[in-house]
Amino acid sequence: MRKVYLVGAGPGDPGLLTCKAFQLLQKADVVIYDRLVSAEVLSVANPSALFIFAGKLQGQQERIQTEINALLLTHASVVKTIIRLKGGDPMVFGRGAEEWSFLNRNGIDVELVPGISSSLAVPALCGIPVTLRGVATSFAVIAGHRQNLRPQEWSRYLMVDTLVLLMAVENRAAIANNLIRAGRNREEPVAFIERGATDRQRVVTSTLNEVARGQVDVQSPAVFVIGQVVRMRRHLNRLVNDAIPATEKVAIHAGY
Repeated sequence: MRKVYLVGAGPGDPGLLTCKAFQLLQKADVVIYDRLVSAEVLSVANPSALFIFAGKLQGQQERIQTEINALLLTHASVVKTIIRLKGGDPMVFGRGAEEWSFLNRNGIDVELVPGISSSLAVPALCGIPVTLRGVATSFAVIAGHRQNLRPQEWSRYLMVDTLVLLMAVENRAAIANNLIRAGRNREEPVAFIERGATDRQRVVTSTLNEVARGQVDVQSPAVFVIGQVVRMRRHLNRLVNDAIPATEKVAIHAGY
């Protein structure tokens, strides 16, 4: 029976792979992986497997997705264990459901192996909980790419305590401006976690207003967090401050 494993690679640290994902990678024949899958995660896979990079480029997503679909069809018919490996969780902004549906329409079974989503794990690992009793009882995970930048739609997030944005680095100033116009507090604390859950992690904290004014320098990929929970970072990291990478310490603004 033709089958594809749709596997979540987690946020970057191979120690955060699920047991099932690890076991499948160990016996994989083909691994078709996305741009956000870390080299550390790939290193635990069967070294004899065929590794195929399937990362998307800005403006070419649809063309590349068509090529990925063709790759899945080709390899699913001739190999035993084919893994479609996606950063984080395949069903969180990963087109997992689209690929699953495509494969089913072509007579190929799919087995989903969920992964730890970077939207929750990456903030938590650096001391930012998305919920906190008495501070934040709700959160939203939002796609920050340009297709989601219509100003009038940001008012829906006004009453959500914590906002976590993925794919938002390029449009961070526009997003911050839209939120401020919708009524979000311009002095609300924010954090960007670059390359989370890897040894290259860097955290930049600031305010929504500074982001709106283009005063926050940050590189992709990064998770963008907005909300009062960002302030918890100084408390949760106080006893383990020596473990914070030097690059991260430099990036932390006073007061957060």
